[in-house]
Amino acid sequence: MSARIRLKKFGTKKRPFYRIVVMDKRDPRDGKTIEEIGYYHPIETEDKQIQFDETKARAWLKKGATVTDTVRWIFNKKNVTVK
Repeated sequence: MSARIRLKKFGTKKRPFYRIVVMDKRDPRDGKTIEEIGYYHPIETEDKQIQFDETKARAWLKKGATVTDTVRWIFNKKNVTVK
């Protein structure tokens, strides 16, 4: 199994809300997750937009999970370095 840290979409039309999740990379975007590690809410104010558990993210990265480009951007915004 190859794990990937990516976004899972929730919310309504024009009101998106995303959860940062760990999934098998072959599963569909809104499919079954292995673990939820945070959320990204782009409509909220700057201080409430991003929240995730940094220790869980680092643990999954150590296990070999890859990261999508958007999640890499989110992690870099919160100063979590990803290769």
